[in-house]
Amino acid sequence: MARRTKTVLEENISEDDLFVLVSEPGLVQDSPSLGHHLLMEKRKILHYLRLIEHEMPKLVAYRQPFIPPNSKETPIYVKEVHYQGEQHPALAKRSIVVAVDDLPLKDAAAVHKLKLLAGPRWTPNPPKDAGVMEDEAWGNGYIKISYDTHRNAEMNLKWVSDALDRLVVEANDSKDTFSDLPVDMRHVYAKVRKAKKGDHLRNRPLRPVSIADFPKEWLPTIQS
Repeated sequence: MARRTKTVLEENISEDDLFVLVSEPGLVQDSPSLGHHLLMEKRKILHYLRLIEHEMPKLVAYRQPFIPPNSKETPIYVKEVHYQGEQHPALAKRSIVVAVDDLPLKDAAAVHKLKLLAGPRWTPNPPKDAGVMEDEAWGNGYIKISYDTHRNAEMNLKWVSDALDRLVVEANDSKDTFSDLPVDMRHVYAKVRKAKKGDHLRNRPLRPVSIADFPKEWLPTIQS
């Protein structure tokens, strides 16, 4: 079935008939409604052309050079979603991702305690939707905190920011470092097994087997 590309009016009217419609009749001192509509469209185009010609050059005074963000000054990645103007429950959700090495932790014991307190919110690798560069070193891992209980997005962002501050304060508290407890990696192993991409083999998550793992003693000796 052929798809209709023109309206019924466009198929049944010629260019001469259109000229008669937009022309001013002889006994009427005003243009028809279609003529006023075309003039209104012309006025809109002229309005934006005047803005481009006279107002846009003034924006040069506000031009600033682009400076890439510094991980020490702005270490937090903030994520939000939108649906092109449509209403959705996830619009108010806010998530933050931050590298553990960029947090103000005083020593290695505080880093270990932070991993324990964060629980499944800590991962050795950055989340795929965090915006972290692929060549960035993982270091001590990343922490991701999300919240969507409040209806206001700013309130959700304030909550996750306060939660991160509380984590840092508790991690720097040296009353009990929990140094005898190992970091729980069960959530990392479960995620890798669920992905089924081969990383779960031989209990080596996030580091699949490669040619570098080939035993050197299996290589044949070269006779000189």
